Amino acid sequence: MLIFITLQNRDMMKRCFLAAVVALLTGLVAEAQDFDKVWAGTEFAAKFGTDIYNGSIRPVWTSEDTFVFETNEPSGKVWYRVTGTEKTTITEDEFKEATKRPRRGYYDPSDESQYAFRREVKETSPDSTLVAFVRDHNVWVSKPDGSEPCQLSYDGTDAEGYVEIRWSPDGEKLAALKKEVLKERQIILRESRPADQVQPRYRYLDYAKPGDRLPQCTPALFDVEARKAVPLDRTIPKDQYFLTLGQWSPDSGFFTYEYNQRGHQVYELAAVDAATGAVRTLAKEETDTFVYYYDLWRYLFSDGKHMLWISERDDWRHLYVIDTKTLAMRQLTRGEWNVREIHHVDEKDGFILANANGLAASSGEDPYNKHVIKIDIATGKVTDLTPENANHVVTFNRAFTAFVDNYSRPDLPTTSVLRSAADGKVLLPIQQMDISKALKQGFTMPEVFSAKGRDGVTDIWGTIYRPFKFNPKKKYPVVEYIYAGPHDSHVTKDFYGPMRFSRLLEMGFIVVTIDGMGTDNRSKSFQDVCWRNIKDAGFPDRILWMQAAAARYKYMDLSKVGVYGYSAGGQNTLAALLFHPEFYKVGVALCGCHDNRMDKIWWNEQWMGYPIGPWYSESSNVDNAWRLEGKLLLINGEMDDNVDPASTLQVVSELIKNNKDFEQLYLPGHTHNLGSDWITRRVFEFFWRHCR
Repeated sequence: MLIFITLQNRDMMKRCFLAAVVALLTGLVAEAQDFDKVWAGTEFAAKFGTDIYNGSIRPVWTSEDTFVFETNEPSGKVWYRVTGTEKTTITEDEFKEATKRPRRGYYDPSDESQYAFRREVKETSPDSTLVAFVRDHNVWVSKPDGSEPCQLSYDGTDAEGYVEIRWSPDGEKLAALKKEVLKERQIILRESRPADQVQPRYRYLDYAKPGDRLPQCTPALFDVEARKAVPLDRTIPKDQYFLTLGQWSPDSGFFTYEYNQRGHQVYELAAVDAATGAVRTLAKEETDTFVYYYDLWRYLFSDGKHMLWISERDDWRHLYVIDTKTLAMRQLTRGEWNVREIHHVDEKDGFILANANGLAASSGEDPYNKHVIKIDIATGKVTDLTPENANHVVTFNRAFTAFVDNYSRPDLPTTSVLRSAADGKVLLPIQQMDISKALKQGFTMPEVFSAKGRDGVTDIWGTIYRPFKFNPKKKYPVVEYIYAGPHDSHVTKDFYGPMRFSRLLEMGFIVVTIDGMGTDNRSKSFQDVCWRNIKDAGFPDRILWMQAAAARYKYMDLSKVGVYGYSAGGQNTLAALLFHPEFYKVGVALCGCHDNRMDKIWWNEQWMGYPIGPWYSESSNVDNAWRLEGKLLLINGEMDDNVDPASTLQVVSELIKNNKDFEQLYLPGHTHNLGSDWITRRVFEFFWRHCR
């Protein structure tokens, strides 16, 4: 009797299990079919950009006072020529003829030999009477026909040779750079399904990583007339991230080199006296965190006596004037705002044309908006040539006397005008974007939103994108589209119609984009939050920002916040789930650099420092994979030549080891570019399943 009952129970359990499996599969099929219908219904999001007219123009200047451009009007594409302040239509053929450009020669990308990108080191003197060149790793000079060769250096070897030479303007001296020969680390990429063969193909890619040994360089000076080297009076440090040649002064009195110390905490601009070899420091940046060397800029005046230099030494990115003789430094611009791109330096009339952001932040404008400014070199007076509360994207004519200004915000459609570079006066209104048709079809205007960050003082800025045909009486799940790379700020500041995530909006999601602490283009201390702490990614600020938005707008549902991003955004996405599981519940991480020790050296040592320390592991998604609580989809390509594909696979290994549930798409033949419709559909389907 006992045996009968046991068998009967076992049979019942089996039937129940099978019923449960059938119910689950039926539910999954129904859910998939449900999503198919939803996806098919998002065609408007993919195409509505064609219903936006007179958008931001891309002028091509063909002369000092003439440019042409193409635009989209209700009747179709139209082409215009603007000469002075007169705007006339032209044909498509006239537009194509005006915008022709000579093709540049490119290296053959299929040639992966170690010599593919090497060029002959050979430079002709300013008066064309001599040629300097490198032979057998050493510097030589000869007549242009190769006669009378003379060797100037004797210290070049197979292990360390000369790779760069530059004549002084007077043709009497040579500056040169000697570089250590060092085999760089390689990673191996496997293409599983090549188009032209059955067997996989392998690609070997030079790819230095944090902690790797780097080649060291030495600047050198040669007196050509005396046919000898001029020793430098300073020992060149051998802890370089890089050392590069700069430029000769116009009077041939000195040349410069730039030294970036490994770890990026010291950056020096030095001058070498052409007569004596004496080395002087023109400018030196030192910090306890990092010097972001991509933000540095220098300009040597034609008299050789003064130099412009950009520095963040007062916590903001400003211009300084350096006296190259006395080494005195004068701050030219100041305030809680940043000098950005330099367009033009006019030495004759004494002014600089540049971009700046944050000028009007104190009056409530988004501090990331770029304006064009004119700076008086003598007094430092700043004139805003683009006063409208907007982000200004400009294109100057060749003489820098006028520029086309496309200004907009995410919540303000684009206005295009022609301005004078002298005073910013509008010379010609060109066109105004028309979004009326898109609005009638259900497009919802984005909102620029700000809230206090973790310190309770600093404003954090971002944008709220609401669903099409938005109904404030409904509840909407929220997804953050994230990219928190410290090298820039990343929230779009211009008006766009279609966005990468527009279909997600039409599916009934709210999408937010935010620039938290640890990113660029605010104060230096704002950016320094990322130092040795890449996992921070501004999350404390992002969470407070979303909570402030949800407190104002009750239709924002933060119960199952999703997050997704590509590359550094992929790393940020997984970090959100690992380190902030109480807030972020669902994430899709695409082509992420999940451990900074595994990624390219230049990007990662900039923020995480050198030598490698325990903070690398503390920020590693691999070493912290055991923390996973939310729903995760990992996507990357096997041929990614930007982020080592093994980075994602190491995360997978740790997740399996720690018995974590997750989903993965490892894509044959795909590189770092994962923007196809098929992949986007997979991403959004994941949110459809888990965020509602």
